[in-house]
Amino acid sequence: QVQLADSGGGLVQAGGSLRLSCAASGRLSTSYTRGWFRQAPGKERELIAATSWSGMIEKIYYADSVKGRFTISRDNAKNAAYLQMNSLKPEDTAVYYCAGASRYYSDPGNVRNYGYWGQGTQVTVSS
Repeated sequence: QVQLADSGGGLVQAGGSLRLSCAASGRLSTSYTRGWFRQAPGKERELIAATSWSGMIEKIYYADSVKGRFTISRDNAKNAAYLQMNSLKPEDTAVYYCAGASRYYSDPGNVRNYGYWGQGTQVTVSS
């Protein structure tokens, strides 16, 4: 019953920044997980960042490829998630998807059962 809408993609020069948003509607939850995935043409979809919130406890995951460059954040009142992307590289070019689950995971880097997905937003980084 939760719907996600991701947005904020675009064309940016290498070294630049972009901020992606994941808006939630429908049946919101006090405990929830949001993951940001990306998929380049011909490549497997990969998890790059995730946040999980229990109502009291926060867990965060970053893939090594984006650690130190990307920051995931939340707005608990809205069940929203954001991805601040800095120092972008051409290899970051992909369609980025927000995914969600209506529960807390203590290990958000290993969630298999995301129930909700955004439509995807294109990020293109030029060299």
